[in-house]
Amino acid sequence: MKYALLIYQTEKDWAEADEEQRRRAYEAHGRFAALLKERDADRGGEELALSGTATTIRAGGLLTDGPYAETAEQLGGFYLVDARDLDEALELGRALSAMGDIVEVRPVVEHPA
Repeated sequence: MKYALLIYQTEKDWAEADEEQRRRAYEAHGRFAALLKERDADRGGEELALSGTATTIRAGGLLTDGPYAETAEQLGGFYLVDARDLDEALELGRALSAMGDIVEVRPVVEHPA
């Protein structure tokens, strides 16, 4: 079953990070990606641009700049993983959250072809 591991972070912290802090963060994500590959669980994922670059489309087609809601943490990226069940997905999510970010684990709805 596929699960999305959604990574929430405080963008201010990332914006203020120096090159060494950013390097360490990318290395940590590299190690996590290697774990997913080792388990044949990697189904994709991406780092997202800062939330200020988002455009939200509301009902009726109204466009607004920025993310949908004001929150302390913003969605910064995601991994799409294949896990046997929720327990395994949570195990992967815990490994990802060990980097200091908040991780939401959410099942992916798979529609028949």
